[in-house]
Amino acid sequence: MKNNQTIRGSLFLLAMLLSFAPLMAQNGGFTLKQAVDYAIKHNLNIKNAQLDAISAEARIGEIRAAGLPQLTGAVSITNNVIIPRFFLPAKTFDPSAPDDAPPAAVKFGIPWQGSASANLNQLIFNGSYFIGLKAAATYRELAQKSTTSSKVSVAEAVTKAYYSAQVAEERAKLLDLNISRVDSLMRETKAMNASGFVELLDVNRIEVQINNLQTERQKVQNLIELSYALLKFQMAMAADEPIKLTDDINAVNIDSLKSALTGGELNYENRIEFSLLNTQEKLAGLDLRNVRSGYLPSLSASVGYGYNAGYDRFSQLFTKSWYNNMVIALNLNIPIFDGFTKRYQIEQKKIAIDKVKNNQTLLKQSIDLESNQASINIKNAFATLETQKRNFDLAQEVVRVSKIKYKEGVGSNIEVINAESSFKEAQTNYFTALYDLMIAKVDLSRARGELYTETGN
Repeated sequence: MKNNQTIRGSLFLLAMLLSFAPLMAQNGGFTLKQAVDYAIKHNLNIKNAQLDAISAEARIGEIRAAGLPQLTGAVSITNNVIIPRFFLPAKTFDPSAPDDAPPAAVKFGIPWQGSASANLNQLIFNGSYFIGLKAAATYRELAQKSTTSSKVSVAEAVTKAYYSAQVAEERAKLLDLNISRVDSLMRETKAMNASGFVELLDVNRIEVQINNLQTERQKVQNLIELSYALLKFQMAMAADEPIKLTDDINAVNIDSLKSALTGGELNYENRIEFSLLNTQEKLAGLDLRNVRSGYLPSLSASVGYGYNAGYDRFSQLFTKSWYNNMVIALNLNIPIFDGFTKRYQIEQKKIAIDKVKNNQTLLKQSIDLESNQASINIKNAFATLETQKRNFDLAQEVVRVSKIKYKEGVGSNIEVINAESSFKEAQTNYFTALYDLMIAKVDLSRARGELYTETGN
């Protein structure tokens, strides 16, 4: 027995480890997909949506339960402390009593009464109930799609925060290289100043450049911390929990990305919002049918069985006989006239359906606009990135040449500083363009309904 318990415990532990395997990646860092998966499992908005789905299942069970047999039981003991009196004509008990004699006040009842019964009710036909059964599956579908909608929103927020942190880190790396390069130039210039080849003013200019770079580096470091804080918030991760991003934003293949994003056709059904409206239209149609079913009769049956007794003393209820009774009933309710209530309800339900259809048309127009804007933005982002990459390479070459000229005495210190400033600006512009491209990629995927799909779908 103990060995069996040990084996079961080991299997349970193994199952737990396998179920949390995707989350254990945090020990070595997070890819973008792992960050999104982590957020899907921990985000409170998604958990609330999942709770709504569980609640929807309970609601469906409640609807189905209305058609199952309903069994109730009742037990009562009554003590008639003061037995009520009934008034009868005086001649009832005394035919010779005068006509104006007062009526006889007769006690009607006994001090102690008891009853025990059970009642079984069964719905046989009700139009609203059967419509409710059909709506149950649609209600479940709506709850599931609402959960998916929350997941899409979380995936979008996490993806953008992930890219923001990546770009900030890349900017920090380049600034560190710039500081190292200008610091090396600073040492060389100080040596040249000590030898009398350059003025102290040249040293001071480079020192100003280093100070500006270090200030910029601190700003970027603050941006990194803020980006990571935002990413952790979107992932529902504790603020003091360590996190490392393992994806390399520089590894993105721009050409393959361009071919993947600039093609493809728009399908409204891929958007969870449109799918939600379709489900709402189904529910609105079932709601209309439910009101119309109110014109149909309803039929139910009931069976009641019980015992009752009545005696002068309480103890006799437990020592004397009880008498059984039974009732069988068939109930048919036929609606005849309701003052046009259902007629006006039907008009309201039809209007609700028309509104859903209008919302579908409006959503299609909105999706078209979002898709067009995202397509234009992605094209502009590709063009801007190519330009900024070219400027980046040119600025880097200008820095290299200006330093060579300065060392050989044919260039000025100001020329080197200007080249470094232009290079830093080109770096900033390049990563800004890269970030804009990645955000445009997210927006286009979101517009097409391709940003997040349920696993296995």
